[in-house]
Formats: sequence, C-alpha cells, structure tokens
Amino acid sequence: MRIAQVSPLIESVPPRQYGGTERVVSYLTEELVRMGHEVTLFASGDSVTTANLEAVYPLALRLDAHTSDQQIHHLIMFEKVFTKSEEFDVIHFHTGLLHFPLCRRLTVPHLTTHHGRLDLPEILPLFREFDELPFVSISDSQRRPIPWANWQGTVYNGIPDDLFVFRSERGKYLAFLGRISPEKRLDRAIAIAQRTAMDIKIAAKIDKVDMEYFNSQIKPLLKDPRVEYLGEISDQEKNNFLGNAYALMFPIDWPEPFGLVMIEAMACGTPVIAYRWGSVPEVMNSGVTGFIVDDLEEAIKAVAKVEVLDRQLCRKEFETRFSAKRMAEEYLKIYGRLLKNQSRLRLVAE
Repeated sequence: MRIAQVSPLIESVPPRQYGGTERVVSYLTEELVRMGHEVTLFASGDSVTTANLEAVYPLALRLDAHTSDQQIHHLIMFEKVFTKSEEFDVIHFHTGLLHFPLCRRLTVPHLTTHHGRLDLPEILPLFREFDELPFVSISDSQRRPIPWANWQGTVYNGIPDDLFVFRSERGKYLAFLGRISPEKRLDRAIAIAQRTAMDIKIAAKIDKVDMEYFNSQIKPLLKDPRVEYLGEISDQEKNNFLGNAYALMFPIDWPEPFGLVMIEAMACGTPVIAYRWGSVPEVMNSGVTGFIVDDLEEAIKAVAKVEVLDRQLCRKEFETRFSAKRMAEEYLKIYGRLLKNQSRLRLVAE
C-alpha cells in the first residue's frame, strides 16, 4: 500500500526532545515501512526515517528562531500533499485542523488522527462544517465532545517493543515527565512527593505561554532539596529516567486525550499514579500498571501501595495493548476499509 503520513512541522520526526504527536507519527511510519508498505513522510527536513522523506522546511519550526508564522509552512506542505495526492492509496493527516479544506478536495482516501483535546467550544463549528471527513480518535474519551463526527475508530497510541528497557527493580524517586503547564499539575506531583517524604525528579519542557505559570507557581517549589528539575531530556535519557523511577506521577487536571508518557513508563515496568481524567481509565489498568486516584490523599496512599505491584505485569500490559505493531495493524484495517468504500463509490458513479 502506498501511504502518505503528514506530520506537524513543529518538531522533527521523531522529536529530539519533547513532542508527542511527532513521536507517534515516527513510530507508525517506521512500523509501516517494516511491514513492507511504501510510505512517504511529509515532515521537517531534520526528521530521521526509513520512509521517503518529503522535507517541507529544513528544520523543526520550534527550533527556528527566524520563523514567526508557523502556519505559512504548513500551508505550503498541504499544497505539496495535494499536488502529489494521486501517488498514494491513502493519506493520513496528523496536523490538527488546518488541513480540513484540503481534505474536502482530495480524490483519494484520507483520514485524520486527532492528537489534541476536542472539548474547546470554538472548534465545534469547524467540525460541523466538515462533518463528512473521516476521523480517528486516540481514546474514546477524546471524542465525547463531538460523538456525532465521522469517527472511523479509536486507535490507541503505541511505541516499539524494544524502545524502552524493562527494569525489574524499583527505583527510589518519583518521576514527572512531559510539560510544565497548569493542566499537568506538577504542583500536585511535588506535594505528593513532599507528603510521602520521597525525592522527585522532573524532566519537562516549558512553553513560552507557560513561563509565567512556571515562575510564579512552580519555581518556588524547586527550592526543596528533594525536588530536582532536569529540564528537557532525550529519548535515551528518558529510558533511564523512567526505568529507574519508583513510580511516574501523572496528576493531571484536564481531559487528557491519551498520555503517551503513561505507556512509556509501563514499557519500563514502572507503575503510574494518575488522576482520573480523560483517557486515564482507558489506558491504565488500576492495580496492575499503577493506581488511578481522585484526590491528593488517595495519591499519597497509592505511593505506599506501589510496592505490591509486579513490574513484570506492568511491562506485559504494555506489550499486549500498546505496541507500535498493534497500532499499525489497526490503522491498516481502517486504511483498507476506506479504500473499499472509495471503490464502491467509483462503481456507483460509473
């Protein structure tokens, strides 16, 4: 099958450091190539892939200080996708909302995986206007604000089996990984660590929009000697960071669409303590891969209970439910269904 994967240009594929969407695009692309499919990846020029790379811009836009309007480069990319569209059997977009008008004009099967939140009222008119476009969600909870959309299925994110090393021994610190923002609730994670007298290590990026929040709410908490802020880390550093942790803290306060860091921790055998928001009840198997909690007191009690969990079972849950191979196979089923539907429409037209 000839497949186009269209990635955001914000980060490279895969990202050098933080970046969830582009990381998933990389895992999917490489697995499809491994399965023998002919894949073209539309992405930034500093991406690394075994697929055919259509480089739209030399480097990830977040790393380019000279780029003031990121939409311009995405619009150029969509024009390239449209120009080459007849070369593909299916086109898979991961680029949010901006490509919707293009999709309406494509004559080849296509779909869009949404990687972000869909509960913002301002996006509803756009989905109603383009309600015929085929979409895929990354959790069932993600689609709840717009259940009437043309959903083709839910495909949970996956990562390669060999990307993270399983560690059977529990570490001695709590870990927080991802992004420092109000909805991620690093303040909660630090409070839990303080109440349980445990060290906490923080590996996270800070977006410009969240800098004021960091300076006013989080920076004062970093004075505690048991709190260590590492900044952004690479994939190799992430492997050790998660694998050597006692537990990953995921005390979110928003409708998380998926939460890739949860399955990254599971792949290491490291349990997760997560608040009951968004996709968490779908991704977590509470009592096996960690504990789902509803408040601070429950989280504190969960830290003590981590010792009874079997890290091998945590890893097994990852292998069964969240591998890149499983993700690619599920997308291939949807690609095939879209192709069959397209063939039926052509027969009817003839």
